[in-house]
Amino acid sequence: MSLIGTKWKPLILFHLLEGPLRSGVLQKKVPAISNKMFTKSVRELEKDGLISRKIFPVVPPKVEYKLSARGKSLEHILRSMDRWGLEDLSEIK
Repeated sequence: MSLIGTKWKPLILFHLLEGPLRSGVLQKKVPAISNKMFTKSVRELEKDGLISRKIFPVVPPKVEYKLSARGKSLEHILRSMDRWGLEDLSEIK
């Protein structure tokens, strides 16, 4: 839980299940997250070995994030959480 037990980390990881994403695209998929919190979250996920970051030597800089093998091992958990959320939402309505 210490690796993914925040508000934003599971969402970031979930969106990376479909493949690598550029930094700006990934941040837009989590619209309520602030720039500061996004940066903090992806840095922690990278430090913990759940995602990897690739920097392309272009101007302006291009940064791409993708799941590491360790991050991919969370796929079942992340998809289960998504299913549970969708089912719970339909029960509430």
